[in-house]
Amino acid sequence: MRDEWECAVIGGGAAGLSAALVLGRARRRTIVLDDDDQSNRAAPVIGGLLGFDRRPPAELYAIGREELTAYPSVEYRGAHVAGGRPVDNGFVLDLDDGDTVVAKRVLLTTGMSYCPPTLPGLADFWGMSVFQCPFCHGWEMRDKQLAALAHGAEAVHTALMLRGWTEDVVLLTDGRSELAPDERRLLQSAGVVVEDRRVVELLGEDGALAAVRFADGHQIERDGILVGAPLFPRSALAEQLGGDLAPGPVGEAMLGVDHLHRTRVGGVFAAGDVCTKSPHVAGAIASGSEAAMIVVQSLLADEFGLPYPPT
Repeated sequence: MRDEWECAVIGGGAAGLSAALVLGRARRRTIVLDDDDQSNRAAPVIGGLLGFDRRPPAELYAIGREELTAYPSVEYRGAHVAGGRPVDNGFVLDLDDGDTVVAKRVLLTTGMSYCPPTLPGLADFWGMSVFQCPFCHGWEMRDKQLAALAHGAEAVHTALMLRGWTEDVVLLTDGRSELAPDERRLLQSAGVVVEDRRVVELLGEDGALAAVRFADGHQIERDGILVGAPLFPRSALAEQLGGDLAPGPVGEAMLGVDHLHRTRVGGVFAAGDVCTKSPHVAGAIASGSEAAMIVVQSLLADEFGLPYPPT
């Protein structure tokens, strides 16, 4: 059994490291439990993050872990949390190496897994020339031959989003043509070509997309594709601790939190992609910092009667 910590941060990505930094500067005994498997590691660079623009995700995490070493109250531990449960005045977390961690507060920053379409070849390009966020990857794909793989209500929006980065856009409906005549006219006026044939394979090499192959054997050249990729929890810990999961704007099982990053379980907080409406690294950093400040105030309320929740 490990010593009792004031806060256990589960996940060492952007939100978790940001939270741990704030907790360390507040002199709170904090342990970061991280399996080092952040979803954005598939991307070669982070796009649009001030101070880290176009630098590899792994570099951000390495620098973040290094910064934590300045704060003696914070410990980073490479470990996977296999389960957890509430106990009197805190929580017990079971690690996959058989050890346990006890903490008064838990901050879930476990992130989410992106689930792009199941399509032969797609995995070879994921995070590079096949991407889900034009704000993160659009600059690297600027002025190239791009496609949007989408259908239904999202098709027009997805295709038109790409027009901000290139004039050469094809909307791939994958054989599920549901566009109304006025939608087709809108796309045509924006210079977007609509391709209704069923997509069966993506072709290229070394992470660089070259072509899209259709069911009839024909191909079109494309350098990149924007796809939808719903988010799913990377960890079952939130449910085990009693958190509420429900469909959200970017995923089928988002963790519910209030405006103070609190879950419905007293003492359990969350930040980052696991509970966000808009997943991106800058937002995760901000939410981790905010959540940590709330955690600190909750601990001060226990110790000194500080009014909580803060006003």
